[in-house]
Formats: sequence, structure tokens, C-alpha cells
Amino acid sequence: MRSRPCNLPRGGLGLGPPDADVPTMSDDIPFNRDFDPRPGAVQEVAAGVRRILAPNPSPFTFRGTNTYLVGHGEVAVIDPGPDDPDHLAAIERAVAGERVTAVIVTHTHRDHSPLAGPLASAHGATTYGFGPHRPARQPLPGEEARLDASNDSAFRPDVALADGAGIEGEGWQLTAVHTPGHTSNHISLALDGTGLLFSGDHVMGWSTTIVAPPDGRMADFMASLDRLADRDETLYLPGHGAPIPDPRRFVRLLALHRRQREASILKRLEEGDRRIPEIVAAIYKGLDPRLTSAAGLSVLAHIEDLMERGAVVAADGCGLSAVYRPA
Repeated sequence: MRSRPCNLPRGGLGLGPPDADVPTMSDDIPFNRDFDPRPGAVQEVAAGVRRILAPNPSPFTFRGTNTYLVGHGEVAVIDPGPDDPDHLAAIERAVAGERVTAVIVTHTHRDHSPLAGPLASAHGATTYGFGPHRPARQPLPGEEARLDASNDSAFRPDVALADGAGIEGEGWQLTAVHTPGHTSNHISLALDGTGLLFSGDHVMGWSTTIVAPPDGRMADFMASLDRLADRDETLYLPGHGAPIPDPRRFVRLLALHRRQREASILKRLEEGDRRIPEIVAAIYKGLDPRLTSAAGLSVLAHIEDLMERGAVVAADGCGLSAVYRPA
């Protein structure tokens, strides 16, 4: 586990230019907010892949969590979803008469993993994930409560999936792609031979992804975006929202958005802002008040990344309440 944010190592700035082959405005990210399937309904979204929407809409989950069923006859369930009896019943109806052999979790947030245990127990299936929940850095005083509220600390996979590990069933094979950033244990899953990638919450169809310390880490998130941009999948099936066509362009635009946000934060610090609430008020105009805390965590993630690279220092304190200035 990494050290406290106020003791982050210094390094080169590494503030490179945007990729030359993407537009220069993050507004060009082609988010699809028209996605509105009926919770509990089964929809075939690709050959051999079905989706069931969980009934947990919110400002953070959009219409709800997407649960995916891979295969027919022998089935893998990806992201079984929140602890909701109606959603569990919908999954059971969808797989009636089939064998569920694998229950796979992209990451251990409460909207993705809690049904893994009950579903696996009901079918004698094996649970898979990168590992139990673990923060990306040592939590500061007061951060533990936020972690407990969002994380499924009870999940322990039967099989821990290392990067590149495979899971096979009748007519399908999945390969784990470690994509930390949103959480340290986040994985995406490539459906081999199809051009499909289950992107979890690392890349979503409706919005950018929150990176919230100490759960997530911006440097990891950006590195994972770069890794996905170098892959050759042609369609992403995300944890929230609609399928994502042309995903390589999409992830490059997400990376550009993050670089623009970083530049905005540095500019505010250079112009005299010293605390995160000031920065949020300046750069998130017209923000839904329900998302103010999430915006603050996103700014903190960028600031901690800038501290690691030697561009920002903490003048007083740590975390959300600290005073920051340019190095």
C-alpha cells in the first residue's frame, strides 16, 4: 500500500501534450445518455452476451448496474450487482435451465459484487476477481467511513485473477485485463475472439469515471487508459450505460479530458486557490449539488497525482481539507 499523500515521492512533471490524433476538446466524448432499458429485462447485446439492468439508479450509477451473462448453456455472470433480491431473481429467471459455472467481479464496490456469493452458492459456481478490496494508499483519518460505505469488503474470490489469466466455458473464453485506477483491484475482461471488452467502471458509456482517493489513484487510472487504447477491441460493454463503439478513440478522449482537468486545477492553484472547495467552485460550473463531494474527490485525485510528480505541494494538512500550492 502506498504512503500517505503528504509524503508522496517527488518526480519529473511528465506533463506531455495531448495525443495528436484526437480532438482538442473533451466535450467531444460521445457519451450516450439515451440508454434506458427496463430493469430486470434480458437483452441480447452481442452474440452470446445478455445484459440485465439492476434496479439501482442514482447520480453515480446512471440507470443502474449492468450485469452480463456470457454464453448459453454454460454461463459466466459478470458483475452480479448489488444486494437486491429483485435483481437476483431476474438473474435466476434468465439462467433457468442453464449452468452458471463462473461469477466474475470487475471490482468490489457495493453496486457490483455483493450478489456474487449468493449467486455462486445457489449454482455451485466459482467466484473470480482480482482480489479482495484494498485501498490504493493508506487511508487518512476520517476516510475509512467513506471506504466502508462504498466498498464490499466481504468479497473474497475463490480464484484470484492475475492479469492475463483466463476463464473458459462451453463456447467462450475470457481474459482478465488489470485496469486499476477506479479501484486498485479493478479488472476488465476481454471475450476472446470477439472484439468485446467488459470495461466495468473504468470506462463507462454515460460519463467519466470517478477516481476517489484512497480507493483509487489517478496515475493508475491514466496508465490503464493508455493500456486499453493500445488494445484492439472494437466494442466495450461497460458497468453502467450503453455499449461503447470505437472504444480506442473513446478512451483517448477520456485521457484528454483528464489532462484538461489537470491543467485547470494547476491554473487555479497558480492563480491563488489553495483549498479543494475553491477549485471545485471554479471549475465545475452548474454542478448538481449531489455531486459536489465526488467532484472534490476527483480534484484530490488529480492533486495527489501532481504531488507524486513534484508539481504541487501540501502547505498545511492532507486530503480534502489540506492547503495546496504549486511546487
